[in-house]
Amino acid sequence: MKRIALLALLATGTVAVQAQTFVDRARVQDVQPQYETVQVPRQECTSQIVQEAQPVAGERGYGGAIIGGVAGGILGNQVGKGHGREAATAAGAVIGAIAGDRISNNQPQGYVSAPREVRSCRTVHDVQQQLTGYRVTYEYHGQQYTTVTREQPGRSLPVRVSVTPLEEREYDRRR
Repeated sequence: MKRIALLALLATGTVAVQAQTFVDRARVQDVQPQYETVQVPRQECTSQIVQEAQPVAGERGYGGAIIGGVAGGILGNQVGKGHGREAATAAGAVIGAIAGDRISNNQPQGYVSAPREVRSCRTVHDVQQQLTGYRVTYEYHGQQYTTVTREQPGRSLPVRVSVTPLEEREYDRRR
């Protein structure tokens, strides 16, 4: 049994030794570029000028502080008794003056319309065709073949040819 397996292996090896591979040139008949559709993102931005109302601070006034001080002094005078009345009047006048100043000077005196740029962007997808290769139809010894290459092949294309002998019976069956 081992001898038969060894003989079969040697016979296969002998056939493989007789196989030959070489490079030849085939005539190119047609070349068609092959494209792929891809989406390429890009930013599209626009700018607009809008009018915006902005508060305008007026000149600093002292009327609020004076009115607040007088009102605070009157209220403080109503609260205290004896020497405490004098202290309450003074404290009321100080607190009233501070409050009156803040109320009168923190209010905007008006509004002015001022231009301001507003920019908005969005992503847009452009559809593009990208070249992926070339479908090449070529002829070698009367047979037509097709393949895809990365680059244009020109008038001829290198082909690898492998020749392996057939057994006589196998050849007769194909005819």
